[in-house]
Amino acid sequence: MILFFFPAASLAQADRDKVELLRMNFIEKKLELTKNESEKFWPVYNEYNDKVKALRKNLRQSFKKAPENLNDKEAEDLHQLDLKTRQAEVDLHKTYSEKIKGIIGVKKLIRLRNAEEEFKREIINSIKEKSD
Repeated sequence: MILFFFPAASLAQADRDKVELLRMNFIEKKLELTKNESEKFWPVYNEYNDKVKALRKNLRQSFKKAPENLNDKEAEDLHQLDLKTRQAEVDLHKTYSEKIKGIIGVKKLIRLRNAEEEFKREIINSIKEKSD
């Protein structure tokens, strides 16, 4: 049974890697990063994204582990974890946006936000086109 699921897991990882590479190329072009900016930007940007992903994964796992019929304490604990996670994301965003701003400047920082959103829309549209 493990052998049956392994190819699917490998394929999923390959797809994630492909999307990640597309995202990097897309952002690189949209921001018009210099070689020097790019070398400094990507490690910081990736570190930020890794930390956000870890926060979100922890929250998702906590919600999945929660019993179907939560008591009030369990529900309150999950609610507080959700709030803490959202605050931690905001704190990370503040910290890393300052670091990134120091590398690429405030104008490119703003363009980064737009590029991220545009990339998401393009991915969603390409998925919709494949399903039609």
